[in-house]
Amino acid sequence: MATTPEDSSLAVTDIAQTLSSELSLSSGQIARTIALLDEGNTIPFIARYRKEVTGSLDEVQIQAIADRTASLRALHERKQDVHRLIETQGKLTPELAAAISAAKTLQEVEDLYLPYRPKRKTRASVAREKGLAPLAEVILQQLEIAGDAQAALEKHAKPFLDAEKGVETSLEAYAGASDIVAEIISEDANVRGSMRSSFFKRSTVGAKAADPEKLAEKDPTGVYQLYYDFNEDVTKLVPHRVLALNRAEREDVLRVSVSLSYEQAKAYITQHYPVKASSPFASILSEAMEDGYKRLLAPAMEREVRMELTRQAEEHAINIFAANLRNLLLQPPLRGKKVLGIDPGFRTGCKLAVVDETGKYIISDTMYLHQADKARDLLRKLLEHYQIEIIAIGNGTASRETEQLVAALIKDLESEKGKTRQTGYMIVNEAGASVYSASEAAREEFPTLDATQRGTISIARRLQDPLAELVKIDPKAVGVGLYQHDVDQKDLAAMLDRVVVSCVNFAGVEVNSASAALLKHVSGINTRVANAIVKYREANGPFKSREELHKVPGLGPATFVQAAGFLKIANGNELLDNTFIHPESYNAARALLDMLPGEKTARPSERITQFRQLVKLQNSLGRSKRNQSAGGGCEQAAWSDLAKKIGVGLPTLQDILENLEKPGLDPRDALPAPILRHDVLKMEDLQTGMVLQGTVRNVVDFGAFVDIGVKQDGLVHVSEMADRFVKDPLSIVSVGQVVQVRVLKVDMQRGRVQLSMRGIEQ
Repeated sequence: MATTPEDSSLAVTDIAQTLSSELSLSSGQIARTIALLDEGNTIPFIARYRKEVTGSLDEVQIQAIADRTASLRALHERKQDVHRLIETQGKLTPELAAAISAAKTLQEVEDLYLPYRPKRKTRASVAREKGLAPLAEVILQQLEIAGDAQAALEKHAKPFLDAEKGVETSLEAYAGASDIVAEIISEDANVRGSMRSSFFKRSTVGAKAADPEKLAEKDPTGVYQLYYDFNEDVTKLVPHRVLALNRAEREDVLRVSVSLSYEQAKAYITQHYPVKASSPFASILSEAMEDGYKRLLAPAMEREVRMELTRQAEEHAINIFAANLRNLLLQPPLRGKKVLGIDPGFRTGCKLAVVDETGKYIISDTMYLHQADKARDLLRKLLEHYQIEIIAIGNGTASRETEQLVAALIKDLESEKGKTRQTGYMIVNEAGASVYSASEAAREEFPTLDATQRGTISIARRLQDPLAELVKIDPKAVGVGLYQHDVDQKDLAAMLDRVVVSCVNFAGVEVNSASAALLKHVSGINTRVANAIVKYREANGPFKSREELHKVPGLGPATFVQAAGFLKIANGNELLDNTFIHPESYNAARALLDMLPGEKTARPSERITQFRQLVKLQNSLGRSKRNQSAGGGCEQAAWSDLAKKIGVGLPTLQDILENLEKPGLDPRDALPAPILRHDVLKMEDLQTGMVLQGTVRNVVDFGAFVDIGVKQDGLVHVSEMADRFVKDPLSIVSVGQVVQVRVLKVDMQRGRVQLSMRGIEQ
């Protein structure tokens, strides 16, 4: 009998070997990356500060290694469990142990364990209790017996007849034995593997109205009308339809099924359990096989297909949401501008809030749209008194009416003599502002303000620094998803949290102005430490250096290593503290500065530019002497030599150079600034063929919604995104991107605008 291996852990080298072919990376890279992860290093930290160790893997690659490593370890642990459980039953054979060890997926392991898994009472288990298991084996063996077939059947059934057990006739014996055969076949790992493959290639997904007479009641607006009588090959079913079908089924509008006829499936079963026409047991095996398929195997496969389709659809939806969220969070900030935020409303009025260049709250007020003259006077007063250049208007109820008032005032201001200052406005997606305004964090920040005032401040700040403001809100509430309420909420939350962490560390954080809500997403920092940083800052004033972070209670050496490079100090005692250069590389950075040409008092960027030019000149002279034979090797060698001299790897040297050239670098600043508007556009103004500039607000499977300045965002269908076939809209556009679009159709009655990007240079 096989035994469980003493070493139940899975070696990192084995994982690395497996992942090397999957991810097209060297096993050494993967093994070193796994070691860093196992030591507790965060993915943003590894990606930015351990490039020499990983071979400059990016966050996506490191995350893939982390995810697959976790999956392989879970698979290994399950193999160990199944091995032990079957061995405890005394049924583990060397062949079965080898099959378990060789299994590549959790599903394969579960298929092998299925016959040994404890079950509730089944028809087969009842038959086994009656002692009919040996007769089932006879049926499966398909013995070929000369002579009368019926007599042979009676002869083999006779030993199993027992009135006390409820087996009085040969028909009852074979009925019970057939139940065992049906279960054996349906639980055979090889059969299930073949049928699983067949279902995923050949089955049909169908839907019918759950109760046709109650459709008007259950689906009054006909949301699911497309699916009332629906059939589609499983291979053609797109993710958003899977989620729509699931939702309709939950709402009891539809009944959904996955089917594959027995005629299509039969060949895949008989290849493992061939029926011999010459055997008297042939018809019994055939009938048991069909019964096992229809009663046991097909329903199990249907559940598996539904679960896998749902898993894939949810993963797809979550990935789209994550991509949209990332692009939304990384919108470029509008720095150094005072902003007037407006939360529009009819009955309760439009809430106004002014924030200064740093986002600090100044004043709030309320204007009423039905008192147009008073509202204009109040707006004019605020704009002039506080020298406001930007107005942020929430996109909720009355937003377009508010926009018309603002646009008219801006036009008047610009037409007046002596008014040279340009004021612009932008419609801001206010999704989640009400969630934030009622949160504990908002109450702590503005204890004397009511929820509407807090929400208006949030709208204003979203233009100044979208990332810093949106991290305060549950990512599911920011309004850039599709079917986000239909997917696994735990998986969605984990992915969105991963995106937020990535974005925060990508952009970096100014430690002296960041909120605890922002700080808690920095590499290595949790909520407790984030709150401690804010409390220390409030008690002791702004941080003067990164070294001062050591004084924060709870921020130990390990946390400092993970977090320090992402926490910037703009006006501190150390120039390097305002860069992404990690404190562990400060000595190398200073050594580099000492080696650069030019005056020590000159800006580092100027001295680095001189140095780059010098290296290129030397490289050019070297190539000339060797008749161009050396290519660009000289320049690369020069940088490598320099890296060795200062004691770092070449990737770290390049990062140090980049950060010295651009201290205070925020990667978001390289992206196009958002569009500020000065006049209003109405649906009635739109004409077919008109080309407009707009901002992408949401990207979904079938296209993208673009804000062109009218009440409703227009839809660019995926077929209108480019002059070629587009499979994935995210390959063309992203949330926040400014695009040129052409008006295709305006539906005034339904408030819909169809747009196109075809034939327009972006």
